[in-house]
Amino acid sequence: MRGSSLGLSDIVHAQGAAYRQAHAGRLSLGQLKVMAAIEQCRTAALGGHVAACHDCGHTRIAYNSCRNRHCPGCQGAAAHAWLAARQADLLPVPYYHIVFTLPAAVADIAY
Repeated sequence: MRGSSLGLSDIVHAQGAAYRQAHAGRLSLGQLKVMAAIEQCRTAALGGHVAACHDCGHTRIAYNSCRNRHCPGCQGAAAHAWLAARQADLLPVPYYHIVFTLPAAVADIAY
């Protein structure tokens, strides 16, 4: 567990095998690949590199990330940046989400 907060990768590491077993046959190949990528993210399984300080000699291993678009550890910062950019586009007025159905003849024109 990184730091003091619990992350998705920690949950997948702890419960992923049991979850896959309990839902065997109901998970798609894509879902299984995402789980595997999150489990391997920033671990020795994906390789890494050693960062060393030339002054004091301190070394630190930095493992590679999975770069999967579903991984919050890899894409979390990009998602926050995208959301901030979309929020900057909004006008300072209240917004309402309305869903309605048009008759078929009008829907074709509107589309």
